[in-house]
Amino acid sequence: MLDSTGVIRKDREGLDANKREFATDRNINTLEEAMRGADVFIGLSKGNILSADMLKSMADKPVVFAMANPNPEITYPDAKSAREDVIMATGRSDFPNQVNNVIGFPFIFRGALDVRATKINEEMKLAAVHAIAQLARQPVPEMVNLAYNTKNLQYGPEYIIPKPLDPRLIYTVAPAVARAAMETGVAQVSITNWEHYVEDLKKRLNLDNKLIRAIVTRAKQNPQRIVFAEADNYKILKAAQQVKEEGIARPILLGNRERITQIVTENHIDITDIPIVDPRVDTEHLNTFGELFFEKAKRRGFSVYEAKKVMRERNYYGAMMVETGQADALISGLTRNYADTIRPALRIIGVQEHGTRVAGMYIMMTKNTLFLPTPPSM
Repeated sequence: MLDSTGVIRKDREGLDANKREFATDRNINTLEEAMRGADVFIGLSKGNILSADMLKSMADKPVVFAMANPNPEITYPDAKSAREDVIMATGRSDFPNQVNNVIGFPFIFRGALDVRATKINEEMKLAAVHAIAQLARQPVPEMVNLAYNTKNLQYGPEYIIPKPLDPRLIYTVAPAVARAAMETGVAQVSITNWEHYVEDLKKRLNLDNKLIRAIVTRAKQNPQRIVFAEADNYKILKAAQQVKEEGIARPILLGNRERITQIVTENHIDITDIPIVDPRVDTEHLNTFGELFFEKAKRRGFSVYEAKKVMRERNYYGAMMVETGQADALISGLTRNYADTIRPALRIIGVQEHGTRVAGMYIMMTKNTLFLPTPPSM
């Protein structure tokens, strides 16, 4: 440890009790000497005191927390220029890995207040630390990516700590703190229903939507096979990743395999164990699906050749997967217009027996209101 006069050594005169606790007997006096071979640097001092040469003298993959504000001990660009392998954090929002007390303190207080803790002890603080660390390893919600104008944040050198605007912090950290308070005997109120507590925390951020929660809960009880017909799109791949990770559905991706692989690689999207089907090269099913479609559409003027050709189009192929029981539902329409999305389903799946009408429904949700369409008068 260093202060304004250099390394805090045991042989220095006039050390107070706080500094004596961290005093060293190593024969070093300056910051430059202390940095040689060091694994970690934590700066809580002033800007621009750490040079590129000092950083280069550190061990492999050094961890540098330059916390001085507004100017860190070394800037992020300068540190990266000096060492590509540096794992760097600052207090600045314009650099990766912003360390900000808003990530921890509000939610520590929330958990402590909710159990009326008589004190905030070390166990509660550690519970918050572990909750934050575990959250950093979880897939990042798309709303956080959008808030920071980026794509697919994931745990790594440029994302070692959750972003301050991550809404999951309140219902991840606060419960961990509350539980630690109860386990260490400083809580005056016990929480028995943790799921209810988490939902209550979500409501504070308007994150609780009863309709969506009911749909998701029911879907998780019996995850269905869902065909994503526009799988060569980043948003669709992120959606497929999310529904698989959360156990909402079992995705099937339709599209150009090379293009999908490229998007997945560029954006670090995890689609492990999600099947990819490319209708253009799936000769076996193309022939079968084409013959089935010909039987349905021959009265509309389709030849066998035309029926097999149209099955290369993903909305037709996906609808036929549903019709033949290879999938349970089809999602499409993000990059295609409404008519091109619904027409294949009408031609292949059709309406129920004795059905004469097909209807669509839109749901509009705001922070405070849910709008559902009014059924037309008969």
